[in-house]
Amino acid sequence: MFLLYVILPIFQSILISFYEWDGLTVAKYIGLANYRELWQDDAFYTSLKNNLIWLILYMLAIPAGLTIALFLNQTVFGIRLYKSLFFFPFVISQVVVGLVFAWFYDPSNGILAVIYQAFGGKPPAILADERYVTYGIIAAGLWPQIAYCMILYLTGLNNVAPEQIEAARLDGAKGFRMLWHVILPQLRPATFIAIVVTVIGALRSFDLISIMTQGGPYGSSRVLAYYMYETALSEYGYRMGYGAAIAVVLFLIMMVYISFFLWRMYQQEK
Repeated sequence: MFLLYVILPIFQSILISFYEWDGLTVAKYIGLANYRELWQDDAFYTSLKNNLIWLILYMLAIPAGLTIALFLNQTVFGIRLYKSLFFFPFVISQVVVGLVFAWFYDPSNGILAVIYQAFGGKPPAILADERYVTYGIIAAGLWPQIAYCMILYLTGLNNVAPEQIEAARLDGAKGFRMLWHVILPQLRPATFIAIVVTVIGALRSFDLISIMTQGGPYGSSRVLAYYMYETALSEYGYRMGYGAAIAVVLFLIMMVYISFFLWRMYQQEK
């Protein structure tokens, strides 16, 4: 199943990237022409830049998820309610998240507009401004991603060896020293999974952009995954070969990051 639905399509995409093809007629072999066109495509560089911004800012989900997990790993009154509230963003659809934040950013009647007006300010049109639109979408994506990282760390905290905690307390470790030297080393597997999933989520971001802006305004919020869809499958293109070339570039970027983290994990385990 993995060979049929994952490995084979990867090699098929690489093969298609060397062709000019609309998905219906006979494919025409053009060699590296699609990649040469990418090299001169301003929309591709805009998408690549936005993907890098996504990648950098999405990493905030990991320390934020850890902080919330440490807070929720307490035995205090109402902790189950708190866990449910923080867990809630993870179980709702990305489409719903996109719609909620689109309403939140609405400069006419959105909650953000109400807050600005309460302080006498003029609300910004975040999703219509090229300077802010990418950051506004990333903020929407961070909401469920933080919840996912929180779940990973909560699971990891349940597996922390209590005897190591007690031994560290006897040695006088507490607070940040306890966290850094005793708890975080035991959370390394959870951290590895959180980093890999967050990197993949940042690089393949599509849903929120499609729902909130459709790549606008003027293509300023495009990322590689959305540009690939727009080029190959939307009403603007049906350029399967060019879309496949974008997909190959995105795949190679993912492989570089994932290979680096796998190598670091292997070195630490060794």
